[in-house]
Amino acid sequence: MSPLSILLSLLALIAGFLFPFQAVINAQLGRGIGGPIAATMISFAVGLIVLVAVNFLAFRQIPALDDLTKQPLYLLLAGGALGAIYVSANVFLAPRIGAGALLCLVVAGQLIGALAIDRFGLFGLAIRELTLGRVAGVFLVFVGALLVRLT
Repeated sequence: MSPLSILLSLLALIAGFLFPFQAVINAQLGRGIGGPIAATMISFAVGLIVLVAVNFLAFRQIPALDDLTKQPLYLLLAGGALGAIYVSANVFLAPRIGAGALLCLVVAGQLIGALAIDRFGLFGLAIRELTLGRVAGVFLVFVGALLVRLT
């Protein structure tokens, strides 16, 4: 494994490690200010400020208006809408089912969605057939998620 590959893997691990903290912090905020949607709005607003600052300081990626107008409307709207649903659901569910169960079920759901995307080659990705190993792996994650939730 190359040093870059190791670094990228560590970054993915750190991002995954931070996720349950985000879920429970936003859930606690939601309890303090009146609900999960309000907490999600604050989370997204702060996230936007951080992203604008990081982009300004490091990347300077500003899309041209002409490029934006050429994109299908669903590409401009779907990511933010799905993110709002995802974060709101996590804020709502974390205090009700616990961080461990939430994360296990989220990962299981992500893998099921990923298999569907791969199977049908959605969004321009290459088609990857469903193999017994891939389906069994996701099934085992799903069973593990149920065990964490129900025991």
